Amino acid sequence: MQEYIWVTGIILKQAPAGEYDRHISILTKERGKVSAFARGARKPGSRLTAATNPFSFGQFKLYEGRSSYTLAEADIQNYFDQLRSDYMGACYGLYFTEVADYYARENNDDSLILKLLYQSLRALCAQSLPNPLVKCVFELRMIAVNGEYPGPPGDRALEESTLYSLHYIVTSPLEKLYTFTVKDSVLNELEQISAEYMRRFVGKQFKSLEVLQTLSGFRTPPSQPGENPAETG
Repeated sequence: MQEYIWVTGIILKQAPAGEYDRHISILTKERGKVSAFARGARKPGSRLTAATNPFSFGQFKLYEGRSSYTLAEADIQNYFDQLRSDYMGACYGLYFTEVADYYARENNDDSLILKLLYQSLRALCAQSLPNPLVKCVFELRMIAVNGEYPGPPGDRALEESTLYSLHYIVTSPLEKLYTFTVKDSVLNELEQISAEYMRRFVGKQFKSLEVLQTLSGFRTPPSQPGENPAETG
């Protein structure tokens, strides 16, 4: 008799496999990043179709095989439906899942990454929060979760509100992470810092970010202090 496990997680990505199946990646609380096959998930009317779309959060019943898992059942608590009808929000969400996929590892304790991803997807659904701010907070806290945050940059003058925001982003409980907004000049400084730190500590150009930049028309802020339009001097 096959043994199975239940895991709690978020679908990071899915791809076609065979004629009717899907290959999925799940960020789980119990086993880090897990790959699995969802048999028949691409068949019309399959109960696994919606459950294997990116952003789906819930419990997943997996059978363990010799080289991979097979998804048998799913109990989804949040599909993040708002992102499915918000194209730009979905692009930000796909960027977040790609970053989480980059950082997560199999059989690792990635519960903090999972929690950060979940809260960040929720923040994208909140109309009161601008997506660029959510992106900055996500990037900076992800760097902090992985123990790489170096503190505020010491080579430039920053607004007091920017310094306070940086401290809050890296120290606040994840449940309260997205409970503030900032003025445009502070957001500009946060964007410049998060872009600089992503270059320094990640150094990877994510495909979803390239798409997002094309669609939104923004460019990665410059890393040189003299080129920072929000620098107060």
